[in-house]
Amino acid sequence: MSIGAAGLVAGGSGTARAAGGPVVIEDGEMDLVPRLVDGALRLQLDDRSGGVPVVREPSQVVVHAGPATKEEVISPAYPIVGELVDAYFLNGYANAGQIYAPEPGWRGDEAGGDTEVRLTGFEGLGLYALYTYTPAMDSADEPAVQHLGSDSPAPGSFTLPADEERLAPTWAFTREGVYRLTFTVTGEGRTDTGTLAVVVGDDVDPADVVPGDGQVPSGPPTTPTAGPAPTPAATRPAAHVIGNGHLDLAARPADEGLSFQIKEGTSQVYAWYEPGDVVLHVKPAAKRKIGEGYEFLGEAGDAMWLLPMRQIDGLVWPGWSTEEFAAADVRGDVSFRLDSVQGPGSVAVFSTGATGGVDIGLDSRDGLPDELRHSAHAHSHWNWTFTAEGVYRTRFTVSATLSDGRTVSDTETLAWVVGNGTDPSTVIPGDGDAPSPAPTAPSPSATATASAPVPSARPTPSASESGPPTRPDGAGEEVASPATGTGAGPSAGGDAGSGSGKGSPTAAGGLASTGSGAMVIAGGALVALLAGSGAVAVTRRRRTAG
Repeated sequence: MSIGAAGLVAGGSGTARAAGGPVVIEDGEMDLVPRLVDGALRLQLDDRSGGVPVVREPSQVVVHAGPATKEEVISPAYPIVGELVDAYFLNGYANAGQIYAPEPGWRGDEAGGDTEVRLTGFEGLGLYALYTYTPAMDSADEPAVQHLGSDSPAPGSFTLPADEERLAPTWAFTREGVYRLTFTVTGEGRTDTGTLAVVVGDDVDPADVVPGDGQVPSGPPTTPTAGPAPTPAATRPAAHVIGNGHLDLAARPADEGLSFQIKEGTSQVYAWYEPGDVVLHVKPAAKRKIGEGYEFLGEAGDAMWLLPMRQIDGLVWPGWSTEEFAAADVRGDVSFRLDSVQGPGSVAVFSTGATGGVDIGLDSRDGLPDELRHSAHAHSHWNWTFTAEGVYRTRFTVSATLSDGRTVSDTETLAWVVGNGTDPSTVIPGDGDAPSPAPTAPSPSATATASAPVPSARPTPSASESGPPTRPDGAGEEVASPATGTGAGPSAGGDAGSGSGKGSPTAAGGLASTGSGAMVIAGGALVALLAGSGAVAVTRRRRTAG
């Protein structure tokens, strides 16, 4: 059985060739095919990832199982790779067809008879398993059919029938890194051996990996040529980049009434930042395919970058927080209004329920401003989507009417980097306006020395901590405050607590529990979004005037 949302995607699609490097397959179908060539048995690779079928040698190819392929699973589905494990899966039970990833198969119909396939060589940092496991087998509580594996008790070989037009079992890898799988095929007295390189995760650039067995062919030495000296980077404000773990877009009481700030960390260990000091990085692992029924995001099958309602390790997990306001301090709800979006695509924020309903809170695709209303003294998580890679700037006005009748607000711009096309550390935070450089010396008539703008105060640690968060991935337990008003959107976590996050969980509400150590089964509507199936009911929030 699969736990939670399916693994998210690494960027790229189809086959790409690095200059002078290997053929890298990051998305699409490919088959390992024992076939008769001039009377000899050859193990070849039919690559259909680029649209036009190409026959290749396994030793020419590097397969990339990116971070999108990571899933969290439990026994009895995957006994070879462990009873409870975070692993990476090609043709995985939960993620098949939902992500941009290679789809490897085996064909036996060109070998002239049945073929024995053996794993005769293995290199890798983790374990490898090849097995078949289907939803029907899951429903019947049947064990997986094991074909191959790098460790006991996996079988060392399997038979590929002569009439097998395409067998597409699951490939499982338990750790990131470079794997080299050597397969030997034998049939009718003929045999051949090939080695396939697989890069798992995103710690290694697959374009830098030598394919096959990793042996670099010898050649004449080359003399490096000196390139031009690098151009010094322009001075710009240093952004605090957040690319993983829990954070909240928070409305906080302030001397002037209300302040919009970013809270990074958990309820026990956290730090506060000004939005104009932060760049949020939506990593390539967030890339997915838009499912049917979610056409308000774009065409079904098109790409989107999704930050889901439940926490996924390796991705940023943005929530909404009004927890520092007591419910009695605010008349009605707190308003999070999206005034404008600058960027290459659209931005949408919506919640999904277990029964298939979709509540759209913010959506730049059909015009702005949009308003998401949120209960005071509450915390929630929603789905965030972006429809193209690049740099986005979202301008929010956060406002509330206090119990004394005053209307207070704060307007800030938050920068996002989607994908890996831009280094987030080079992006100017906030609205992107770089300050003018300070003069190197005061003018004779100046009465004071000019200086560069002073950055905003560094984050304020929580009362129980003396420094910035030591676990910004949100691994510590956090329980959300209860919310009863409009806009306290449900999270797939499904737990709610009392007070300011220190109460015991209750069954009420649908707010988020941010402890990443807990195993949480995703709601049905979120699974439908990821799988592109199932009926959904879409509700659009009323847009407010600027």
